Amino acid sequence: MGPENDTLISEFLLLGFSEEPALQPLIFGLFLSMYLVTVLGNLLIILAVSSDSHLHTPMYFFLSNLSLLDICVTSTTVPKMLWNIQTQSRVITYEGCITQVYFFIFFGGLDDFLLAVMAYDRYVAICHPLHYMVIMNSRLCGLLIMVSWIMSALNSLVETLIVLQLSFCSDFEIPHYFCDVKEVVQLACSDTFLNNMVMYFGVVLLGGGPLVGILYSYSKIVSSIRGISSSQGKYKAFSTCVSHLWVVSLFYGTSLGVYLSSAASQSSHSSAAASVMYTVVTPMLNPFIYSLRNKDINRALKRFFGMAGTKGTIILR
Repeated sequence: MGPENDTLISEFLLLGFSEEPALQPLIFGLFLSMYLVTVLGNLLIILAVSSDSHLHTPMYFFLSNLSLLDICVTSTTVPKMLWNIQTQSRVITYEGCITQVYFFIFFGGLDDFLLAVMAYDRYVAICHPLHYMVIMNSRLCGLLIMVSWIMSALNSLVETLIVLQLSFCSDFEIPHYFCDVKEVVQLACSDTFLNNMVMYFGVVLLGGGPLVGILYSYSKIVSSIRGISSSQGKYKAFSTCVSHLWVVSLFYGTSLGVYLSSAASQSSHSSAAASVMYTVVTPMLNPFIYSLRNKDINRALKRFFGMAGTKGTIILR
């Protein structure tokens, strides 16, 4: 903490996407709409799962956790950007920036682990259907979620504590719409070798590890589906994985796209725009992916709103 105190840094400036005043209302409206859709869509998934006893299964338990996580990821970054646009300010306090760094790393790592856990759930359901409820019992499901939270929290805590040791000289402008750890580290005038090593280790641990687990699970799933004799059985087994495959492809595809674009492009604004894909767009699309083709979710929502409408009619009478 010594170097930090020497610099007396109290705030950073978030440059966002554009400095053009005419574009600010458009950016505000676009992000406000995406944020509201994200929160509403994921809340509906949580509501459907919690209100219908038929959905109290491991698969939907993990799905409701993913929906809650998507709300948290978006709420870590978007509200502050909307507030800055509304107040015509780009300032974020040092404490606020460090808080954003911690929670964004935490929720991002938790997303990785949760997608891997959901892949394991599909593996057990398809490859060991007769023992599914025995293997995926409530104790194991809770343990998987707890381990994911602990691993993500520890990684985020380590990366954030190392950022706290950095000193900053004169450049406090972050060319992003939130405090991305990579951008913050690049502003430091002290040695960042340890920060870079920890960041790369985190990417390998929280990105590569779960991805390997997902690929291994689906290799077993494909092998098991190929062994099913009837085409109807193959379709039914594969259909239970389609939504998760879409979400995994969207999450890792956009993350890889952002990494490649930031490596190829010299424009920080381009990198910020590309990061919107996995920080805002992916959490917004996840509820649609899981609900459009999912009859159980749609049925649960119709039943809930039908009951709510009936109760409302009785009260009015």
